Amino acid sequence: KPTMTQLAQPFLRALAHTFLALLVGGLGSAVIAAEKGYLALADHGEGFHFSHHDWEVACDNTRTCRAAGYHPDNADMAVSVLLTRQAGHSTPVTAQVMLGQYGDAPDLSALPASFMLGLVIDGQSLGRVKIKKDSLVADLPKKLVTPLIHALTKNSTIEFAYGDMRWQLSGTGATATLLKIDEFQGRLGTPSAFVKKGAKSEASVRPAVPAPTLVVPPLPKATADDDTFASRHASALLSALRASATQDECYDLFASDTNAPTLDALRISDTHMLISTRCRLAAYNFGYGHWLVNTQPPFKATLVTTIANDGTANGTLSASHKGRGLGDCWSSDEWSWDGRQFVHTQSSTTGKCRLIAPGGAWQLPTIVTDVRNESGMKR
Repeated sequence: KPTMTQLAQPFLRALAHTFLALLVGGLGSAVIAAEKGYLALADHGEGFHFSHHDWEVACDNTRTCRAAGYHPDNADMAVSVLLTRQAGHSTPVTAQVMLGQYGDAPDLSALPASFMLGLVIDGQSLGRVKIKKDSLVADLPKKLVTPLIHALTKNSTIEFAYGDMRWQLSGTGATATLLKIDEFQGRLGTPSAFVKKGAKSEASVRPAVPAPTLVVPPLPKATADDDTFASRHASALLSALRASATQDECYDLFASDTNAPTLDALRISDTHMLISTRCRLAAYNFGYGHWLVNTQPPFKATLVTTIANDGTANGTLSASHKGRGLGDCWSSDEWSWDGRQFVHTQSSTTGKCRLIAPGGAWQLPTIVTDVRNESGMKR
């Protein structure tokens, strides 16, 4: 019987593969996935995630970029800032600040229902923003966004202050992160660049693109023998599934035949079934594998994912996983059925594991899609 450590290792490797694929080209990672037997994805454009020291950036396939920065590792007071910028010339940068609110924080309990939080750079107070205790999140006014960005690219001390309380924001890694946004959005050498400003025409700035739309058709009604499909063809289905995945990707799939995994089947179209089985169970995460197979032999299996933890009764598979047991950082993904294949329609994280808030601080997507049903209603 495998230990919990052994069970966790394949899951962590699978997550690492997912994030690596996003790093090297977003949905262009379909090429890598195809080599491992994954279902080919529709072309949704580009998206990537990059992390450096106390900062990270996620740009999605609409070319919107979000950069998140955090307090230094040794700081007593947790804080994070999110910078968001859409693609296109002359687009503004918006900024939000979130004060750490994970677990018991005695200092925060004494805060009033709302208060004025100051931005202090190199000891100089530049202005204040109203923040409410019940959220501890505020949108920074434009007059504070510009000096904040300037300070991030310099060796400045950046603090948020209320009375004697100080939340220090780290600038370590910010320049590299903002430079990634400039490169991705085509701003290098232009007046709108974060880092390397210049007189180059804004015509080089890449325009925003709309999120792709995917319509999920209604699933067909089950036939009389669908309930027994998986049990009637268990041996052949197991062989097909094992041929399309490795034990690292789906540990439980390769259990001995005397303890063979349970397979479930759902009719997804007139000619295809969706087969699922548990792949791994770890201390605080679990993942199920899903494969598209023919309704008739040979059951050539095409792997959709091995990390889903919510099945599909409505044409969408989803996965939500903690980055660690504390639950202060999560990743999420969705795959939606377009009538022919499952498409990776959503991928995001909540940012670094820095004890900012239960459930994570922000939404940092790399894949976004406008998923709708046949009547046009948003899913």
